[in-house]
Amino acid sequence: MTFYDCCWEYSRGKSEDWLGKGLKGVREKAFLMTKVCTHGRDAALAMQMLEQSLRRLQADHLDLWQIHGVTCQNDPDLFIRSNGAAEALHKAKQEGKVRFVGFTGHKGPDIHLAMLNTGFPFDAVQMPLNPLDANFFSFEKKVPVLVERGIAPLGMKPIGGHGEPVGVFTAEELLRYAMSLPVATTISGVSEPHILEQNLKIAQAFVPMTTQEMEVIRERAKPYVGDGHFELYKTSIKFDNPEAPLAHEFPIDMQSVEVKQMVYSTGNSGRPYPDVSQ
Repeated sequence: MTFYDCCWEYSRGKSEDWLGKGLKGVREKAFLMTKVCTHGRDAALAMQMLEQSLRRLQADHLDLWQIHGVTCQNDPDLFIRSNGAAEALHKAKQEGKVRFVGFTGHKGPDIHLAMLNTGFPFDAVQMPLNPLDANFFSFEKKVPVLVERGIAPLGMKPIGGHGEPVGVFTAEELLRYAMSLPVATTISGVSEPHILEQNLKIAQAFVPMTTQEMEVIRERAKPYVGDGHFELYKTSIKFDNPEAPLAHEFPIDMQSVEVKQMVYSTGNSGRPYPDVSQ
């Protein structure tokens, strides 16, 4: 396991700090990725965030730098506009501070297509890929577009946002399904040592599913996808990181761990935060 997923705003910067300490002395063995959280703000802010990320990660360059959480219909226009974040991605790559660039998101596949249609030369695109997604506002059905264009598909949320589908499926079925898709890598969150051990065991014994096996899994998923309750990252604000709605003056989920971290810390979004006493 050499691909490390991180983000400027995770735990208000602590995640990058921790990852930088963890990779000290072995940085060259890792494929290091983090995300920039302009959420439609300008190129100058993106470059400031890049310098902060590099400092926290104790790195002189990233292997992959991605726009974080493309969520809103106007995000592609804000990204590609003059002095938008697209200019920062291009500049960072020119200066050798990043090797590859991309974007992530889990809200809607059509927003991803709109990002691609800006014409920006992305190297990678990250999206949720699992059997439930295959039946509901499906990102999986757009993967062939990436393959045709030579863009690396990165799969995330193979076991759902917090493992909610486990019970309907086993973790092994979900991971094997996601890993059997034509992706460059499958990104699975690990919160406990036993989950890491489970994922390693599945990966070490991995045999791709056949086309027929994958279709059986998709059919099993169909009864559970109608209201999107297993994919709340598509249908609610529960998984929206706080910088995105703040940038668009949208509501934020006050029960979200990341929102609580933001509210009770010194913020760096340049906006006043809501009064949580109300």
